[in-house]
Amino acid sequence: MKVWLIGAYGIVSTTAMVGAKALERGIVDKTGLVSELPPFKKISEYVPLKFEFGGHDIRPLPTAYDAIMEHWESNRHFDREILDAVGDELKKIKACKGTALNCGEGIRELGRVETLEDEGLTLREIVDRIEKDIKGFADDETVVINVASTEPLPKFSEKYHTTIEGFEEMLDNDVKEYATASMLYAYVALKLGLPYGNFTPSVGSSLPALKQLAEEKGVPHAGNDGKTGETLVKTTLAPMFAYRNLKILGWMSYNILGDYDGKVLSHRENKESKVISKDKVLEKIMGYSPYTITEIEYFPSLVDNKTAFDFIHFQGFLGTKMKFYFIWDGIDAIVAAPLILDIARFLLFAKKKGISGVVKEMAFFFKSPMETDVINTHEQFVMLKDWFEKLAEV
Repeated sequence: MKVWLIGAYGIVSTTAMVGAKALERGIVDKTGLVSELPPFKKISEYVPLKFEFGGHDIRPLPTAYDAIMEHWESNRHFDREILDAVGDELKKIKACKGTALNCGEGIRELGRVETLEDEGLTLREIVDRIEKDIKGFADDETVVINVASTEPLPKFSEKYHTTIEGFEEMLDNDVKEYATASMLYAYVALKLGLPYGNFTPSVGSSLPALKQLAEEKGVPHAGNDGKTGETLVKTTLAPMFAYRNLKILGWMSYNILGDYDGKVLSHRENKESKVISKDKVLEKIMGYSPYTITEIEYFPSLVDNKTAFDFIHFQGFLGTKMKFYFIWDGIDAIVAAPLILDIARFLLFAKKKGISGVVKEMAFFFKSPMETDVINTHEQFVMLKDWFEKLAEV
């Protein structure tokens, strides 16, 4: 299969590329891949573990190899022998110039960036360029996944965002204030009939207009915001309190991270959608809203190590108050990269089975899944498994 990555030179994207190529060569095992668990063994009949990559990025690096070398030198997040074994293949992957329209000032702090809007293009011209790039790569087994930096919350418009006709009018009239990069990429992918996954908290394909487009084009899509670390633990642990009828009084989450992700999220406007995504899960699981503190702070020396300190204050029998603490210390690219491959495989499987619109059964992979309030990790996994097994039998 082919995977077109938005944010192709980021550490998650390039680590996914290394992992995919290493899997093809048989030099690493399949640990971390959900799609390789026993309930999903039939997926290889539809989507073998063989990948080709392309994408968009705003950093003008020569190839994906140059990008992963930059990340690896800072993080040393896997054995150098693996990179050396697949390096020649990453040297063949070159991202096209992308857009960062209305993605916030934090994007400019990534260093030298080159964007389509810097060329003075209109919205229609930007999407035409994106479409040309993707069409030059894509075939019938291509999936588009957004792994770019988090955008600020968009300025919502009833006129431009609720119907596909309104969205097209926004493009034709070049109304840039209501457009963001993620919705433009999602629009092009769905218009081309390509499954789309949004691994970020950005709006992506969640606009009513783009959901309509996906249905009209018969395309599956899923999102939002990959569930990889502290929120994965939270949505796995919180149900325990619900099952035991213990009342959560308050939950504090303090997240520190470095790398480009942390740099962008150090800006309030970019951070806002991420905090909302992380914060809403407790209410959906518990059925009430405990007092919460969710902080995300940039800590440069951590680079891609994301550390979260969580404090839970809860009430038990006889009104007694107690405490629970945990620390999550993970390497973000290592926990996220295999999910990129999983999401791509499940979306292509869905397309081959004739599924269109939001694939809510893929909620297991996301903090803020579309079209479902099922946030409990255990229930999400059962939902994914049952959905797959039913379709695989058809």
